[in-house]
Amino acid sequence: MKRGKIFLFILPLILTHCSKNEGIEYLTIEKASYYFSEVEKLCNIDNGDLWGENLFGPILLIDTKTRKLFSNVQDEQGLLKPKEDIFTGNYPREEVINYVMNFGGTLYAMAPLPEEEDYYRITSRCLHGLFHRLQIRKSIDTPDYNTSHMNERTARLWLKMEWKALERAIRTSGKTRKQAIRDALVFRSARRELYPKFINEENKFENYEGLTSFTYMMLATNSREEYLKKLMEYYHTIYNYRSYAFSYGFVHGNLYAHLLNEAGYDFSLLEGRDFDLGEILKDKYEISLPEICRDIAGSLAFSYDIDLVKEEEKERAEQLREGLRRRTAQFIEKPIVLLELKSPNFSFEAEDTDPVDTLGTIYQTIRVSDNWGKLAVEEGGCLVSPDLKFLRVPARNVEKEKRHITGDGWHIVLNNNWEMVQMEENYFVRELLP
Repeated sequence: MKRGKIFLFILPLILTHCSKNEGIEYLTIEKASYYFSEVEKLCNIDNGDLWGENLFGPILLIDTKTRKLFSNVQDEQGLLKPKEDIFTGNYPREEVINYVMNFGGTLYAMAPLPEEEDYYRITSRCLHGLFHRLQIRKSIDTPDYNTSHMNERTARLWLKMEWKALERAIRTSGKTRKQAIRDALVFRSARRELYPKFINEENKFENYEGLTSFTYMMLATNSREEYLKKLMEYYHTIYNYRSYAFSYGFVHGNLYAHLLNEAGYDFSLLEGRDFDLGEILKDKYEISLPEICRDIAGSLAFSYDIDLVKEEEKERAEQLREGLRRRTAQFIEKPIVLLELKSPNFSFEAEDTDPVDTLGTIYQTIRVSDNWGKLAVEEGGCLVSPDLKFLRVPARNVEKEKRHITGDGWHIVLNNNWEMVQMEENYFVRELLP
């Protein structure tokens, strides 16, 4: 998504709950060293076959409760200290956790650790960050995008049609696969004919996160069958989300990348930031499309359970309408805290988002950094406007102590030269005049 500078992070994203500081029990120096070695083995097995170079490099494992860091490489500024055969330190609590991070002058893959030890989740998170490092080095990173239209019913309908066609293509071969790919591209084009201003935004999301999930699934699994099992599980999980705006690209680009990989495509050829995986797949399979795809997409949709999908979307709309006022009242009725977004950096879990008509999107938990400072919402949620210019939280039990401001379920740490002011019942953050 995009407004100024906004980053969308992978699923699941990590939010630190300040009330718990016990730390992850299994995380020891020996265990960290073990996982660094395992990730290196996985990278060496691929050894550049997929992207033309070995992905292994600097990694930060982070305990999201305590912010304790473990690394295989010391940072340039020496913030991390050697301990046995690794390096340790602490990550600032006010900083957002991302999967690629410049820390101490060194570009790291950052892997937020799950509370329970899970080999696949840990290694795949490391690989996820390592691929983002490659994207930055190859200048094919596209972390800024806005796919808010994917919460609209028509966009979701055509997206689901595209997904069903891609799934058929993945499960078949030969002429049947080629026909299913053509159908998927027809549905893709039909949607883009209706939402032309979002075409490049879709591409950027699909490329940035979809290629990343494709890469870590490929490297972290032992066979095509295991990879496809993970891919289909991921696809069906996201398929059931109420909101696609912040989630669809993670699996969408993966589906396209898999079909390209099966056709022998050389991913090291990708360069720049504006490539379209659908166009690449169309050329690879030598597929031609009609000039206006909406003319035939409607009839094709009957082969992909369009009536069932319409029922799914009707049910979703009814669920969103139920309790709409109850969910939004706390964000639009006084008192509230209103924050203007200029260059925000978001961290959230995509499954914890709810579109609420023209009002925007409710995030149940979120971390935001912007020009004014840092916000952490841990309970109660916040409302972000559809144009991504404003954020609201309820102003209940607001307390101010210098630059640290708290309310029920949230806290803000303001940067220097910023202050919070009260105007009537509401609160606003503003920059101090020089």
